[in-house]
Amino acid sequence: MTRQALAGAGRLQEQPIRMLRGVGPALADKLVRLGIVTIQDLLFLLPRQYEDRTRLTPLGALTPGMSALAEGEVKLADIASGRRRALLVRLRDGTGGLTLRFYHFRQNQKDSYPPGARLRVFGEVRMGPLGPEMIHPEIEHLEGPAALPEAAADDCLTPIYPLVEGLTQRRLRELVARALPLLDQPDALIDRLPPQHTGGWSLANALRTVHAPPASTDRRQLGNGEHPAQRRLAFEELLAHQLGLLRRRQRQRSHPAPELPGGDELSRRFLQALPFSLTPAQTRVLAETGRDLAGSEPMLRLIQGDVGAGKTVVAALAACPALSAGYQVAVMAPTEILAEQHRERFASWFEPLDIKVGWLAGKLTGKARERLLAELASGDCQLIVGTHALFQDSVHFRRLGLAIIDEQHRFGVEQRLALSRKGLESGWQPHQLIMTATPIPRTLAMSAYGDLDTSIIDSLPPGRQPIQTVVLPAGRRDDLITRIRHHVASGQQVYWVCTLIEESEQIEAQAAQVAWEQLREALPELGIGLVHGQLKPAVKAATMAEFAAGRLSVLVATTVIEVGVDVPNATLMVIENPERLGLSQLHQLRGRVGRGSQASYCVLLYQTPLSALGRERLQILRDSQDGFAIAERDLELRGPGEVLGTRQTGDINFRIADLLRDQALLAPARALAEALQRQPPEVADYLLQRWLARADEYVWA
Repeated sequence: MTRQALAGAGRLQEQPIRMLRGVGPALADKLVRLGIVTIQDLLFLLPRQYEDRTRLTPLGALTPGMSALAEGEVKLADIASGRRRALLVRLRDGTGGLTLRFYHFRQNQKDSYPPGARLRVFGEVRMGPLGPEMIHPEIEHLEGPAALPEAAADDCLTPIYPLVEGLTQRRLRELVARALPLLDQPDALIDRLPPQHTGGWSLANALRTVHAPPASTDRRQLGNGEHPAQRRLAFEELLAHQLGLLRRRQRQRSHPAPELPGGDELSRRFLQALPFSLTPAQTRVLAETGRDLAGSEPMLRLIQGDVGAGKTVVAALAACPALSAGYQVAVMAPTEILAEQHRERFASWFEPLDIKVGWLAGKLTGKARERLLAELASGDCQLIVGTHALFQDSVHFRRLGLAIIDEQHRFGVEQRLALSRKGLESGWQPHQLIMTATPIPRTLAMSAYGDLDTSIIDSLPPGRQPIQTVVLPAGRRDDLITRIRHHVASGQQVYWVCTLIEESEQIEAQAAQVAWEQLREALPELGIGLVHGQLKPAVKAATMAEFAAGRLSVLVATTVIEVGVDVPNATLMVIENPERLGLSQLHQLRGRVGRGSQASYCVLLYQTPLSALGRERLQILRDSQDGFAIAERDLELRGPGEVLGTRQTGDINFRIADLLRDQALLAPARALAEALQRQPPEVADYLLQRWLARADEYVWA
């Protein structure tokens, strides 16, 4: 079903925006860039903040930093020369003065401000060389006598909307003001939420309030998104998002999956060959995956576990029933380093059991690539490990039965679905097993992974050592280098991780290169390797192999080693500029040590001065090794977009809901979504179309 196919009485979602007075072709094209196609779309373009223009502030009461509505008489308009030309307009009102400063202006614009003209202005006040001033304020030319200082300019708070080039706030406010009276039409919008979820607010009244809040509205409550009208809309948005996730799950499970019962010989032989026993948590999660695999509906399961919890061996055991039944298994990792490590691990487990393990990444070319693709298509390659290359058009499986995806947040939903669709070529939906070592707070899991069942490996294997975390200023670098010399002399290895705030592999590589050169100069007797994203894959792989084999004592790297790297003899981790990373990412990096039986250490080498927030964040990491507790604090401090990453949060870019503020609404929204799934689809269809801009692409059944 598409937007055009929706039918019913919901008139505003069927009325093109061109039907609104004042909207011509050019304006309609601009509105489309904001996702506005219908009048309903305009009404659901919700303000992101508000300004108070309900009262005038005397010019003499203006103070720097405040945003204010003011009024005055023009005394002078002139063009000031100097380092930067500016048009200056001087206002007075009997209580004081205000300068309006314009850097972008036409030569004859000063004629618009003749002495004696009355102006009403709104903007942020700053202190300039002539006293209080506003730069490029909003201006209204007034006629008639001066208004009293206490006179109300507007009877509502002024909304601030998202914009695109060519649209102004004033134009959008005018359009919304014309659209709001249309809410009085019968059945203007479908509004059928149960009363217990609306707080007594109809959809129409909630929209009127958020677009035009009365002057008496608590502005702080409104600014925090805590007004009852906002909460009513936030609940509906969360409900629509949960419906979208359930539709996605329903669509994936509409195709049959191969039934893969456990108890197979391969699983028994695999377990016998392991040099360790599974933990109770691993055994429990394996039982959960086993129940899914035995069914005729595809498994859609997320396995969460802290660093070192043993997710990979659980995934390998989950692969055994598929391999025993003659199906292929694909394992996808976000980086070539991690993919190569998975290949080595899966090969060491499965090749002694006569299972052929292949590897596919971008660097595999020519005859080797052609041969591997042929083996996949014929079924001769039973288990393939690779990167994004696995879901390229040229890759075909003969009988793909299980897709295992590591570090899902590095891929995003669409890439996960692209790999699972490979199995549909054979007429069935492969089972999906997704793993992440980034603990995800329950709030985020319900929103980002709500189409998946969740298993948690909540304990570590015996023998894992706690990691002692130390926070040091960068001025102690020489002391740290001395410690590294002693550490290596005792036969242990060291990671030195370089981070920068810029999203640039090139800049990170330069930082790592500089650190590598400095350490080689300070520790000439040690073997020191370098790994970063700008190196050729073969060079990275060779350096990692040298470090894993113990032939390098120190590995300088960027955050490319965040996941998957497993060198038990590496017991010291140094992280430069930790204040620039999120807590969950720091916890991931720290988890590269502490993987053996020896005591391990993590040194956070921060730049001074460190802000109070930065100090609090590093203190959290120093005091806790619980990844889930750290993730909860990370969510509080940075928000969901930063914690999950842009790939994953593209589908949860909420208009009014906030996952942290509104987490109490999530469980009831999920329960209502599940109830609506069992009812005729009309109401769910309207909610999806109303709130999800990309509904046609990925959630319609």
